[in-house]
This record gives sequence, C-alpha cells and structure tokens, in this order.
Amino acid sequence: MVIRILDANDAETYQKLRLRALRDHPEAFLSSYEDEKDMPLAMVQTRLQADQNRFTLGAFNDNGELAGIVTFIRENREKVKHKGLVVAVYVSPEARKLRLGFALMEELIARAAQLEGVEILNLAVMSGNEAAVRLYESLGFTCYGKEKKAVKIGDTYYDDELMSLDLSERRTF
Repeated sequence: MVIRILDANDAETYQKLRLRALRDHPEAFLSSYEDEKDMPLAMVQTRLQADQNRFTLGAFNDNGELAGIVTFIRENREKVKHKGLVVAVYVSPEARKLRLGFALMEELIARAAQLEGVEILNLAVMSGNEAAVRLYESLGFTCYGKEKKAVKIGDTYYDDELMSLDLSERRTF
C-alpha cells in the first residue's frame, strides 16, 4: 500500500473513485453524484492542488489502483484557522478489510499535526455508520454533538455525529 498526496495527474482516477463514492453512498457526502458527474476534469485538477491549507491523500493498493481517499481543509478565517476539517473520506469496498481507512487517517493526522497552528481536526460522520465511528474513535476522535437532519435525500433525513481530535495532545517535539 502506498499513501501520498494526490495532484493534477491523479484527477481522472480520483474523479472515478469519488463518483463511485457519491453514487454508492449518497447519504455520506454533502455533494451528490448529480452535482459532480459532469464536472470538467480541469476543475478536479484544480481541487487536487495541494498547499498548506488543503490536500487530498490517496491510498493505492498493491495493484497500484486508487482505493481510498481523504481530504484535509484548513479553516481560513482568522478566529478558526487553528482548526482543520476532514472531509470526503472513502475506501472502496474491496479495500475495506485492508485497513486503508485507518492508514489514510493516520497519515492525514500526522500531516495536519505538522502544519503550524493547526490544533484541532473536526469531522462529521453519518449517524449509524458504526464502522466509521469506531475507526475515528480508535484514532482518538471524540463525539461532541449531533446535527439532526444534516442531510436530506428525497424525503429521508440523515443525522451526523460531530467528532473532534485535539492535535496538541499528539504532538511530539
């Protein structure tokens, strides 16, 4: 398994996996398949431009196929730029038993912890997604609340568990 920051060269592969995630698990993402299915590749390439405030990690299986993704976005307003968001987490069903999600999150946490001033990581996970909640808890995330009716698909609502990780407790100098 190889985990690395994705770039513009990965756009087509990333888009394919992202669309699969949106199609197969619409309740787990704020974007929808319909929102992104016709997105120009150039826009995907722009999204994958990494800097100190944003990056997307990809996990590649032993066959070199992109099998998991996760994105870090740093808050940009002055009063909240000590926080980062973990978004767009997805591991293909074929790779879920390989602990790619754990490895991706460990790498994201390690990279975020190295960014000056980033102290907190926040994420939202659909209530009832026990496997994801267990994963995040195993990494030190704790639940601090619930957003009722966070996502609506048709007439069905989905709640989100709001989770946080204090990076200051993990830093070593």
